[in-house]
Amino acid sequence: MEPAETGFFWPVRVYYEDTDAGGVVYYANYLKFFERARTERLRAMGFEQDTLRAEHGVLFAVRSVQAEYLKPARFNDKLQVTAEISELKRASLSFTQEIRREGPAGDLLCQASIRIVCLTADMLRPTAIPDFLLQRIKDEF
Repeated sequence: MEPAETGFFWPVRVYYEDTDAGGVVYYANYLKFFERARTERLRAMGFEQDTLRAEHGVLFAVRSVQAEYLKPARFNDKLQVTAEISELKRASLSFTQEIRREGPAGDLLCQASIRIVCLTADMLRPTAIPDFLLQRIKDEF
């Protein structure tokens, strides 16, 4: 399978620890896979979350998740996880994400819409996304 049509994807291998007794990925672990892809998307844009916290006093937190589980991923599957920005606001951004099985069919296994909010690192209150980051995200959007 070619990389995701959206342009950004993160490869994930399903380990035994990701699965339940039946060898199927436990539903909550899809959220971990989505998190990894969002983190790597920011990293690809040149931003490390620990640096944003230490140097700029902001962090990101999940505000809402809407997920659809379509087909199961199984032990040892190779997956591709996308992380595309679908909406940008002053203090939040939304991602449309997909998990597909690598291979000729590229089966869509799970899709989600995830809203992330920018918070102050000290008080955990909503705050505007710093201008330098907001502009970089706009350039990608």
